[in-house]
Amino acid sequence: MIITTSDQIPGKTIVRTIGWVKGNTIRARHLGRDIMAGLRGVVGGEITEYTKMMAESREQSVQRMIEDAEKQGANAVVGLRFTTSMVMQNASEILAYGTAVVVE
Repeated sequence: MIITTSDQIPGKTIVRTIGWVKGNTIRARHLGRDIMAGLRGVVGGEITEYTKMMAESREQSVQRMIEDAEKQGANAVVGLRFTTSMVMQNASEILAYGTAVVVE
């Protein structure tokens, strides 16, 4: 599966556009991570616990988007984008989306 943030894939020709595909996950904060984040907030620096959680969430969202694209017969996704939103206190959704296409 080829995935790109651009609308074209160099060296490939889009022969069919399938349509919008997506994958998402919703993650809640964890008390242990909140405690560590609070401590880091006092002394400064990267909050690695949240960085790791967000990276895992993005990867899971992309994997679910790929599964959606494959189910529809695509071999590539162009125009990949991410969005995030708060769905309830202490929980956020990460959505990966793009356009599923067939390329040659």
